[in-house]
Amino acid sequence: MSHFISLSRGSFLTCICLLVAGLTGCASTSLPEVPEGQRAAPVEYTYVIGPGDSMEVFVWGNEELTISGVKVRPDGKISTRLVENIDASGKTPSELAREIESAYSEYVKSAVVSVILDEFEGVPSQQVKVVGEAAEPAGIPYRKHMTLLDLMVEVGGLTEFAAGNKAVLIRSHGGTQDSYHLRLDDLLDKGEMSANVVLFPGDTVIIPEAWF
Repeated sequence: MSHFISLSRGSFLTCICLLVAGLTGCASTSLPEVPEGQRAAPVEYTYVIGPGDSMEVFVWGNEELTISGVKVRPDGKISTRLVENIDASGKTPSELAREIESAYSEYVKSAVVSVILDEFEGVPSQQVKVVGEAAEPAGIPYRKHMTLLDLMVEVGGLTEFAAGNKAVLIRSHGGTQDSYHLRLDDLLDKGEMSANVVLFPGDTVIIPEAWF
């Protein structure tokens, strides 16, 4: 799980407050809720590899070339026992496997490679991010059919300072960016499942601080 760089509490909350204010005019409840047309999981979604992912590179019939625990470096590349500095980030596991086969062709006749992921971080555009008054603000790898409730479990729920019913969902789609009102208090404290929404890759949830 990729956590954001820590700031002082005052500075961090000030930044969040200013961001929410700029997006919603200090009145997040005036924003629309997520429309019905966006309450189903995206039909087209294929996971692409990102920095921090870990995988096994399995070479059929060549156990000496099979290697596990291959980590994608921050520069998006991996190294195997035969080839160094293979671009992995931004590719699907199948695309990477075909590229490794091509790279191995100089050394192994008709190599057949499978890439099996075992730890996921994902590229930023496919992560779902939570900032503000979550117990553990973080960027979470998106999973198909992931919901707002799933996300809140991942980040440990809200802090005691959170204004959950003033939370905002920022969503980019079709070249535009929209903001929607979220009712986290209703979802988490009252169990109102009508406040639960399906998430999309790249969504950002902003949870402001309550003003007492």
